[in-house]
Amino acid sequence: MAEKLNVELREDFGKGAARRIRADSRVPAVLYGHGEAPLHLSLPGHATALAARNPNALLELSLADGSQHLALIKEIQRHPLKRSLTHLDLITVRKGEKVEVDIPVVLTGAPVAPADAFVDLQVLVLSVDALHVPEHIEIDVEGTEEGYQLFAGDVTLPKNTELVTDAEILVVSVALPRVQETEDEESEGAAAESTEESSEQE
Repeated sequence: MAEKLNVELREDFGKGAARRIRADSRVPAVLYGHGEAPLHLSLPGHATALAARNPNALLELSLADGSQHLALIKEIQRHPLKRSLTHLDLITVRKGEKVEVDIPVVLTGAPVAPADAFVDLQVLVLSVDALHVPEHIEIDVEGTEEGYQLFAGDVTLPKNTELVTDAEILVVSVALPRVQETEDEESEGAAAESTEESSEQE
């Protein structure tokens, strides 16, 4: 379902104009797509921030003249310290259109102890229906054991979704906890040092 936002056209551009928009609790944005001239917009700050929690959110943009545009968030710029939105790049989409998007990988379940699951690829690039972009791709690792590997081509995808990422790339692996391995290595190193010191004293 699209997030509905009432937006305004921007007539002033540049850093100074963008600062004034943000000072008014709004977010500057640009809407591209379909060979049309870009639209420079001002979006409501709070509602846009809520929508942007899903980086592939579908937005229904309503202008004062009654025109509407469906759009996907293409790029989000944030303040380096405050993490507040500073600018959005949006792309126009239409019903039945396919778009390529980065979809986060989320794990569910747990492997057989003491093994742990690791996400080797954080996002999958997928070609999906512009009006039905999944928020994430769930991968169930319940009951898997050390040595388990899942490659991009083996991930179960939603209906009418195509994989763009290289099918041979490793997405998830199951192995012993890396912290434990590090501790074991440190223990072995300490034991070796202790043995050397004892030998020297003898």
